[in-house]
Amino acid sequence: QVQLVESGGGLVQPGGSLRLSCAASGSIVSINSMGWYRQAPGKQRELVAVITRGDITDYADSVKGRFTISRDSANAKNTQYMQMNSLKPEDTAVYYCTASILRAGVSNYVAYWGQGTQVTVSS
Repeated sequence: QVQLVESGGGLVQPGGSLRLSCAASGSIVSINSMGWYRQAPGKQRELVAVITRGDITDYADSVKGRFTISRDSANAKNTQYMQMNSLKPEDTAVYYCTASILRAGVSNYVAYWGQGTQVTVSS
């Protein structure tokens, strides 16, 4: 089995910062791309940021210059992070991490998801 466990969400004032973490564990052979999505109340889930195995990154236009995605795959840590700066009320959402993972005994990569962590930006 594979699990993605997120941490780091919470309540922050506008202009503040938060750092989300997502650790993948289990019978992992390899991780391809990793990323973060978010879903605000009444809205569809949207892609926020993605990072490839070669550390190429891409961001939604709404977060460019404010959010930074990174990953640490050394020593089987299999963890990704998202540093969120200059947060705005419109960043309020449940944030989900995802990763494309090759599991032991399986021949193809499968997308796994975290349980979600709430980020609320409010004064």
